[in-house]
Amino acid sequence: MPIEILMPALSPTMSDGTLTRWLKSEGDTVKSGDAIAEIETDKATMEFEAVDEGILGRILVPGGTAGVKVNQPIALLLEEGEDSSALDHPVTSAPAPSPKSAPAAPVAASPAPAPTPAPAPTHTSGRVFASPLARRLAAETGVALETVKGSGPHGRVVKADVEAARVAAPAASAPAAAIMAAAPSPFEPAYEEIPNSSMRKVIARRLTEAKQTVPHFYLTIDCEVDSLLKIRSDLNARSDAFKLSVNDFVIRAVALALRKVPDANAAWGEEAIRRYTDIDISVAVATPGGLITPILHQADRKGLAEISNQMKEMAGRAREGKLRPEEYQGGGFSISNLGMYGIREFAAIINPPQGCILAVGAATQRPVVKDGALAVATVMTCTLSVDHRVVDGAVGAQFLAAFKSLIEDPLSMLL
Repeated sequence: MPIEILMPALSPTMSDGTLTRWLKSEGDTVKSGDAIAEIETDKATMEFEAVDEGILGRILVPGGTAGVKVNQPIALLLEEGEDSSALDHPVTSAPAPSPKSAPAAPVAASPAPAPTPAPAPTHTSGRVFASPLARRLAAETGVALETVKGSGPHGRVVKADVEAARVAAPAASAPAAAIMAAAPSPFEPAYEEIPNSSMRKVIARRLTEAKQTVPHFYLTIDCEVDSLLKIRSDLNARSDAFKLSVNDFVIRAVALALRKVPDANAAWGEEAIRRYTDIDISVAVATPGGLITPILHQADRKGLAEISNQMKEMAGRAREGKLRPEEYQGGGFSISNLGMYGIREFAAIINPPQGCILAVGAATQRPVVKDGALAVATVMTCTLSVDHRVVDGAVGAQFLAAFKSLIEDPLSMLL
C-alpha cells in the first residue's frame, strides 16, 4: 500500500499551516532527508524533509493551499516495487491511539450507535477521543470537549484545539446585539481583505491569551544616554567590522542586569516558577507576516560586536522566514524596541511563559534638572511589563535600576 505523507507539526504552536509549494513533482524519486515541500508555519516558512523513500505517486494537497491541518494526508508515496495502480486502492492509515491512553469519558445511558468508518469520531456516543493533556486543560478552563473539533489523528482532540476553543468562547457567547453591531455596515468605507497567515493567527491567539490570563503590571524608568551615544560613535569610527546600534547596547545591558538580578530571568509554571540559569534574550523583529523574536542565547557572554553582528544576521533571516525553530522558540526575557520609529514610550505585551518584556522608546533631547539647574539631556524611556505571578514589584525595580546604571555608564559594559 502507498505511504501517506502527513502534514507535519513544525512548531509546538502549529495546528495548521500553508503548503506553500512542492519541491518534488509526481513521479520523482524521493530519498530519506530530501526536501520535498515548503510549509509556512505560525512562525516561518520551512522546508519539509521526507522520512521514507520511494516515488512521489500522488499529490493530494496542491501548492499554495492554506489551512492544512497537522496530520492531514498531503501526498502518497509509492514504495519499491509498487506501481501507480496501487494509488487507486484505499490507503491504510496508522491505527488511531487506543482509548486506554486517555481517561474514559462518561457514556450516555442509551445504547451507543454502531461505529462508522468516518475518519473523525462523532460525539453522539458520548465518547470523545482526546489526549490526556487536552482533557486536563479542558477541565481546568471549562471547555466542553464535546463541542471541540479535533485536529489530531482521526479527529482526536489535542491541546491546541482546546486552547483555540477557549479563545473563541468569549466571541461565541457575546450577546446578539453586539454581534449585530459588528456586522458590515452598508456605509462602511471601501476595503480589501488580506487573508490572515498562519503566523498572524497564532500571534493573535497568543496575545489575546496573554492579556486575558497574565496579570501584567508596568514599571517605567528614564535613562540618560548621552555617554552611550558618544561611545557608540567612537567605537563605530574605529572599525568597519561592526556597526553598533543603540539596541545592541540595550541587549548587552539587559543581559548583564539579568546576571545581577536573576529573579527577573524567570517564567511561570503551574507547579513551580522556572528561574533560568542561562540568559537567553528574545528580541522582537517586525516582518511582513508579523512579529517574530529571534533569540540570542547566552547573551551575557557576548560582547557588543558579536551581539550586533549576530542580531543583524538573524533579523535578516527572520524577515525572509528562514529561521530554524530553535532560533525563535524559547528565550527567558524579551526586548521590544520601537525607538527607531520615533515612539517615545509604550508598554509591550508579555510573551508567555516569560515573566518580563522590556519596551524601549526613542532617545530624545529633553529638559532635565541637574544639581538644581535646568539642563538638556538625551533621554530614553523604558517600560518593563511584568507578570506579577513570577516577578514582584521590588524585583522588577531592582532589575530596572541595574539596567539604568549600565546604560548610563556604558564603559562598565565593555569590561
